[in-house]
Amino acid sequence: MPDRAPQPVDRQLPTDEARDLISLVRDIAQREIAPRAAEEEDAGRFPRELFTLLSESGLLGLPYDSEYGGGEQPYEVYLQVLEELATARLTVGLGVSVHTLASYALAAYGTKEQQAEHLPAMLGGGLLGAYCLSEPASGSDAASLRTRAVRDGDDWVITGTKAWITHGGVADFCTVMARTGEEGPRGITAFLVPGDAEGLSAALPEKKMGMKGSPTAQLHFDGVRVPDERRVGEEGQGFAIALAALDGGRLGIAACAIGLAQAALDEALGYAAERRQFGKPIADFQGLRFMIADMATQIEAGRALYLAAARLRDAGRPYAKQAAMAKLHCTDTAMRVTTDAVQILGGYGYTADFPAERYMREAKVLQIVEGTNQIQRMVIARHLAGPETR
Repeated sequence: MPDRAPQPVDRQLPTDEARDLISLVRDIAQREIAPRAAEEEDAGRFPRELFTLLSESGLLGLPYDSEYGGGEQPYEVYLQVLEELATARLTVGLGVSVHTLASYALAAYGTKEQQAEHLPAMLGGGLLGAYCLSEPASGSDAASLRTRAVRDGDDWVITGTKAWITHGGVADFCTVMARTGEEGPRGITAFLVPGDAEGLSAALPEKKMGMKGSPTAQLHFDGVRVPDERRVGEEGQGFAIALAALDGGRLGIAACAIGLAQAALDEALGYAAERRQFGKPIADFQGLRFMIADMATQIEAGRALYLAAARLRDAGRPYAKQAAMAKLHCTDTAMRVTTDAVQILGGYGYTADFPAERYMREAKVLQIVEGTNQIQRMVIARHLAGPETR
């Protein structure tokens, strides 16, 4: 039987440097990430040492300035790195995306002094970040957040609870949105809070159906004191910063979703080539071949969509609508493709002996995080038809 091992995605990359970067990422993924993924996800083990390796390899600050330790890569390249990492293990790909999201506020809105002081450690010094916007009663309606920061001399005192925080309890720094003024979006300010700040504690991680190796937890701020030098941007600018960060973060989720879908397709193809029924491989049956063709087409369409949005971002053009479209389409694709992969494997697909069932469980959360897909549809419709009438 011919070798049907997964073939690397044929990527159109803009430079030789980008091609070398993808080769490095594939090598790390094959040697260090993929072999341990199933065992560590089953055990719920967070691979902190892998993030240290990624930091040492220059992969935790790819889209940011080289002046502060970043890779100065276009989003078009950075997102394809995320896809490669997520193909090997979603916990790792999504973790890099969240770290990039957490670093955005300081990289885009911080003062030169703040950037010089903090960014080198954040981008290449082994630190890991968390992004703290959502709260127990404030998810899709993020502008209604209740965590409050009160001015006390040269400091701010933060009190409240953040929820659904990726890397909650293990992050070295947190980008925190807190209310400093009036109700609504204009009263929110961004802060850079150390992970070991006095008064900051993490609840037990959530017990999730998938991505068990990625800790998601509430963070409690009990009078956490931070100096004004750790305020990022102007007072009241935090919600605008949060939304700008989420546009890029949604592209990260889209790329991770396509990586996960690619892993599921590779698994389905390998199984279909080896599994024989009625005297021939099941890959020879037309019904299954049509399923595989549809899976591959959806993946290619998703990849093209997130790359088109990334190129808009790299060109400095508005891309919020395209980011929402990419997040919507790519995560829905991941759910469909992983479900079809389980179907192709039949009963084996429903067992933990094969990774298809894990891929399916992991795909579901991608339709929820960083704005549910219902929210993405609202964003897209507002760009097309204008705001809803009141």
